[in-house]
Amino acid sequence: MAPGETVRDETAREEAAHEEMVTPARVPLMADAAASATAESVATEQESRDAGDQAPVRSSDVWRAARARRKALRAEIRRFTQRSRRRRILWLSAIGAVVALLIGSALAAYGPLFAVERITVVGAKSLDAAAVQKALQGQLGSPLALIDDRGVKSALTEFPIIESYSLEARPPHELLVRIVERTPVGVLRSDAGYTLVDAAGVVLSTTPDPPAGQPVLKISGGADTAAFRSAGLVVRSLSADLRAQVTQVSASTVDDVTLTLKDGPTVLWGSDDDSVTKALVLAALIKSNPDARGFDVSAPTVPVVR
Repeated sequence: MAPGETVRDETAREEAAHEEMVTPARVPLMADAAASATAESVATEQESRDAGDQAPVRSSDVWRAARARRKALRAEIRRFTQRSRRRRILWLSAIGAVVALLIGSALAAYGPLFAVERITVVGAKSLDAAAVQKALQGQLGSPLALIDDRGVKSALTEFPIIESYSLEARPPHELLVRIVERTPVGVLRSDAGYTLVDAAGVVLSTTPDPPAGQPVLKISGGADTAAFRSAGLVVRSLSADLRAQVTQVSASTVDDVTLTLKDGPTVLWGSDDDSVTKALVLAALIKSNPDARGFDVSAPTVPVVR
């Protein structure tokens, strides 16, 4: 064998071995590439056929389509902008109306438009309403919303008989003062004269002569004792007719409150317990026994007439 043939045979064997090593991995890749190329070719041919079937697109058609699209877009933007503007105007109008209302109300309430020109006092019985009005004259001219509560309280402390009060603004110009008077239960006799007091021992007035219609209180220890508080509750439980007949109330303890009626009859009341029931029983006993000299209602279920 010639040397050149030997070299060629060895080269052929190396190439065959190299192809055997490479071919198994390359075969699938090549098949996939071929299939993909075939699919692309088919798709391209189909698109070419479809394009051939359709009419050619003119530049004027493209221009008209673009113009219509721009016109529709501008209309949509304009419609959206108009809605937003209307909503914004409505919100601003509503807020402006509320602010204007608040400002107007504040100016009216705190201005001279609602200033106090008249003071009306209700609830005064033994108290002179005109005197209360005169004491509150400092509030005239003040806006109803700026009434000086501290000044009103200071003015009304001149009247000890006032137990509580309330203020009511009645636009445009009236200030209504509702007062609740203390209920006097009798008078305490002292060197200064006759002192009218309520059930809490608050001094309402002092006069040299006993006020009409008020019983004299003879309480051991004075107005700061439990006996006085018990006697005060008893007097407050009496009806107006029955109270008008009482001339004296005495007590040394909380359990021995005694009433003295006109013409001399006495009533042993006892404690202030069940006072409402005792008052009803006593009224019935007085009506049925007008000549009796004494009554005992300390036990209202078993009263005694003497």
